[in-house]
Amino acid sequence: MSSQGYAIQLFFDPALENQVLKAWNVLARRQISTQLIEMESRPHITLLSSPLLDPPKLQNLIKNFASKQEPLSLSMSAIGSFPGEGNVLFLSPNPTSALLQFHVQLCDALRKENIEIGEEYLPDSWIPHCTVAKEVPRSRIGEAFCILRDLKLPISGYAMDIGLVEFSPVVRELLSFPLGDALEA
Repeated sequence: MSSQGYAIQLFFDPALENQVLKAWNVLARRQISTQLIEMESRPHITLLSSPLLDPPKLQNLIKNFASKQEPLSLSMSAIGSFPGEGNVLFLSPNPTSALLQFHVQLCDALRKENIEIGEEYLPDSWIPHCTVAKEVPRSRIGEAFCILRDLKLPISGYAMDIGLVEFSPVVRELLSFPLGDALEA
């Protein structure tokens, strides 16, 4: 059964995005994980995910939120994995106060519109991460970690855009707004 739903995501500048894509491509070439490429995903940090989000309701909220923010400096400095099903591997950005505050402000804006935030995306529970592999065979997790270690961390750049995507199972970007863009001149 494939998951379906929506996610609010942070997207990177082209240089950082290319660094993450390099990891995806190496893992795919080695036939360790091809999921993210097959889903037509884009490198990102998920801020919130839910099957219950209402895209039309979120468009103005995200647009207004983005206009009041600035691009976020990111430094992916660690490799991690989530225990349990899915065998997900990720790059972890340094949890700077700017990144954590950005997430808190988004959650506050969502709450004001009575949008429910799932437990794992609440500010005290949220783990900022950029997924680089899913469904990694147990026997190849060590190899995948070694490949990721060869990326010469940290890789750095900026979160430049915030967007809403739909996944079912292919990812489709519904909308995206640049951070800090004063949309009305």
